[in-house]
Amino acid sequence: MPLLSKQPIDPRLYRNAMSRFGGHVQLVTTAIGKERRGVTITAACSVSDDPATVLVCLNNSNPKNDIFFRSGIFALNTLGAHHQALADAFSGRTQLSNDERFATGRFDKLVTGAPILHDALASFDCRVSEIKEMSTHHIIFGEVVAVRYNEAKPALLYMNRDYHTL
Repeated sequence: MPLLSKQPIDPRLYRNAMSRFGGHVQLVTTAIGKERRGVTITAACSVSDDPATVLVCLNNSNPKNDIFFRSGIFALNTLGAHHQALADAFSGRTQLSNDERFATGRFDKLVTGAPILHDALASFDCRVSEIKEMSTHHIIFGEVVAVRYNEAKPALLYMNRDYHTL
């Protein structure tokens, strides 16, 4: 299936309009051996509950994201209001090294070996079932093989280029 052709809409105009679109802040992580990667995102959602499937969207212009396309696994960690500093660390705002980013939280593993944030509101441990390239992003579909959730706490949202809680 061919990719969409370029739209006549200015990308900056589109991004400004999309900044009004609130999203739950997530941390998507993966690993191959000792190599780990984590990225703060808002483009993630449930696809199905039978079989349990989620999707995440990752910018394909960052070569460091290549590990997500090679690993075959990922974890989707739902962040709470108490994770704002961690969200900043994994978004690149703080310019921390990869090891320093992972040091801002406590991580363990469930089934696949993908890093699971210990105190995430919810974590979905996934095996990649399909990857689709769509313009500037890759859409990664994951079969959920394990789930963990913690006490319900206020959620961390991102809207109007800033964090909010709900």
